[in-house]
This record gives sequence, C-alpha cells and structure tokens, in this order.
Amino acid sequence: QLQLVESGGGSVESGGSLRLSCAGSGLVLDYYAIGWFRQAPGKEREGVSCILDSDNDDTSYYADSVKDHFTIFRDDAKNTVYLQMDKLTPEDTGTYSCAAAAAVVPGGCPGYFDVFGQGTLVTVSS
Repeated sequence: QLQLVESGGGSVESGGSLRLSCAGSGLVLDYYAIGWFRQAPGKEREGVSCILDSDNDDTSYYADSVKDHFTIFRDDAKNTVYLQMDKLTPEDTGTYSCAAAAAVVPGGCPGYFDVFGQGTLVTVSS
C-alpha cells in the first residue's frame, strides 16, 4: 500500500519555525516529485513547494508567498522529504499535506499527484 505520512505540525507564535516531515511507505520517494500543499480555513488548497526527483537534480520550486522563508529538502536514507518553515506568520496557518507524483518533467511542479497524505495542522498565532 502506497502511503505518505506527515508529521511536525503544531502551534507556534509568529516569527517561529517548524519542520514538517513527509515519510514514504511502500514507495521510494527519491523516484517521485514531492509536493507540499496547504489549505487554510475557508480557502482552497494551494501548492506551497515541490522538489523534483533525482533524475531532475532534486530541483525545488516555491510559491511566491513562501520562497523567502520555506525550504524543501530530502533525506533519502530516511525516505523522507522535509519542509523547513521559518519566520512563520498567521497567514501560514493551515493543514499541510504532502503528495507524490510519478510523472515528472523539468521546469516546474507536476500538475498531477498520485498519492496524498492525510495532512498535519500548523497554527501560527500573532
């Protein structure tokens, strides 16, 4: 069974940091592009960041709203992709989910993801 499990969410004050983890089960994440998404209360889900597979040099992309304070990276030995979030603001509050895409092309994040995790909640207070 292909599965992604997120962890690392929680409550933090504005200006703080959190590191989210996305662990793969039944799939080797290095062969997939991994994306992070978030959904704030009452809003649609939005893409935050993605990292392409090793064939595409693990190239990473970020939404404009986070590119100066989020970092995505892999630890292949742990079959895990991380999202380091610094300088958090209340606008970063939401449920964060990771997803894996098998079909990867260079130049940007995939338009279709095959597997999604359940999500982890991030709450940033002012």
